[in-house]
This record gives sequence, structure tokens and C-alpha cells, in this order.
Amino acid sequence: MSDQREPHEESQPEVEVETDPTVFYVPIADRAEHPLSADEASHIEGLSGYAIVVERGPRTGMTYLLREGNTTVGRHPESDIFLNDVTVSRHHCRFVTGGDDLSVEDSGSTNGTYVNDERVDSTQLAAGDEVLVGRFRFVVAHGDA
Repeated sequence: MSDQREPHEESQPEVEVETDPTVFYVPIADRAEHPLSADEASHIEGLSGYAIVVERGPRTGMTYLLREGNTTVGRHPESDIFLNDVTVSRHHCRFVTGGDDLSVEDSGSTNGTYVNDERVDSTQLAAGDEVLVGRFRFVVAHGDA
């Protein structure tokens, strides 16, 4: 008995690939004694708009692009920036980007959100500002592109 089945084409699901990355790496491992200056942070090559760079702590050099609107940060797996560390609250803070403005708002976190070593509930940010979320120290960056 022969197999009389007609050959059929398997349909391939359409794969959507994000062409605009939200995370990239800035090599800053040798900057332990010299953090990014405000001038350096305001002219990151290849970056468009605002980003935060992990300057110290786990993932040093990891850079997160901040899109227009809200970017949530926390230990909750659905956070836009997921930081799996006990020093970070589930819903720790959020970055708010609108036009040329960037701010950070604490979301009632246990350990607080610090900007330039001062605990804040909400504040405007500029390139070169340092934001502490748990044991992650970020520097605010802005690109030329």
C-alpha cells in the first residue's frame, strides 16, 4: 500500500523581529575610578534620546533606552527594566520621558530611589545624573543621534 497523501506546505508563523533594540552595552568597566562625566553622558555615540547606563553593580555597562512615556523599573518580571535583586522593590520606580524632558518617580519602594545621593519621590533628570535603585547605580545618558 502506498502513501497517497498529497504533499502540503507547512505554514510558518510570521516572526516579528524588533529592529530597534532597547538594550545595548557601553564598555565602562575601566571607569570604576572615573564615572561618566555629565559632558560624556550627554553625547553617547549612536544613542538617540535618553538612556540609563548601569555604572556600578550587577550588569555594569548595560544600557537601557528610555522610550517616550513610562518605563517601569523593579523586581516584578513584567517591569520594563527587570532587576532581579532583593534590594529592588517589585515596583520600584519609573522613568517618564516626554519630548526633551526626563524624570524619575519612586513607586513607594522600600529602599527608596536616590538621585545624586538624595532620596527623591519625583525629580527632573539631566545627562550625568546618578540614579540609585537598590544596589544598581545608573548614570543618565543622552545621545547625539
